[in-house]
Amino acid sequence: MLQNKTLKNFLVEQKSLITLLVLIAIVSCLSDNFFTLNNFFNILQQTSINAIIAVGMTLVILTSGIDLAVGSIFALAGALTASMISSDISPFIAISASLIISALLGAFSGVIIAKGKLQAFIATLVMMLILRGVTQVYTKGSPISTGTNDNSEIFESIAFGRIFGIPVPILIMALVFIAAWYLLKYTRLGRYIYALGGNEAATRLSGINVDRVKIIVYALSGLLCALASTIEVSRLSSAQPTAGTGYEMDAIAAVVLGGTSMSGGRGKIFGTLIGALILGFLNNGLNMLGVDAYYQMIVKGVVILLAVLVDKKNNK
Repeated sequence: MLQNKTLKNFLVEQKSLITLLVLIAIVSCLSDNFFTLNNFFNILQQTSINAIIAVGMTLVILTSGIDLAVGSIFALAGALTASMISSDISPFIAISASLIISALLGAFSGVIIAKGKLQAFIATLVMMLILRGVTQVYTKGSPISTGTNDNSEIFESIAFGRIFGIPVPILIMALVFIAAWYLLKYTRLGRYIYALGGNEAATRLSGINVDRVKIIVYALSGLLCALASTIEVSRLSSAQPTAGTGYEMDAIAAVVLGGTSMSGGRGKIFGTLIGALILGFLNNGLNMLGVDAYYQMIVKGVVILLAVLVDKKNNK
């Protein structure tokens, strides 16, 4: 009886990893070209953008919040970076400026939520609309090319460069997850994030500056959006005014599939990585099998729905 209960608990805890392994096994049987090193690198590179955004979303959801503005911050950050690179500004300065501005925008969302006492859903929805409009005004509704100068060639190495044979975007993604894991597991801020999501009232009464934690978390979410945007702009050599559309849903999906509770206070950062990989392998597998894009949306929707239902059942 005890062994059965232990096995059941293990299966529940590792459901995301089991789902990923089953998905890989199924698609590998259906497609001969799936299980190759090049395809795996390709999937990881494509997944890196959503995975990095999902790290910030995980921090937000752990505090029992939500950030719907990530796609708009992603687009604006990309436009700013591309315009600076095309003006022959150093990639280091361009990326740094984009990261700082995006962090400030995220922090502003946090201020609205913490000081303005607005629900996270409403505050970030408003920011999503405003920043999407700002991006359209800034770009005049047209793509911004990074140009053909020396700095643009250096900037492109972010997406196409390799270190010890591993693509740079994969290494960036790995570093982000390691840093987030360390933050949540070994720092005071990490403990505060979990505490805030578990019980905000009790956390506030214990003397923790809840408002500061919220602002920091949303600032980190904004910063990671800019980092992910840097990878995409580097890969495309341009910034699209419509970039990031729907990315908030993909990020939330990765977080939920990874086992983080939407009610906050419970979840692991590497679960989010597995969730992002599930979406990445699912997209790649469906493409290789020639499944129509519209049907892919239905499949993804069903997978996310099942994950939410499982999360809801586990929280009872």
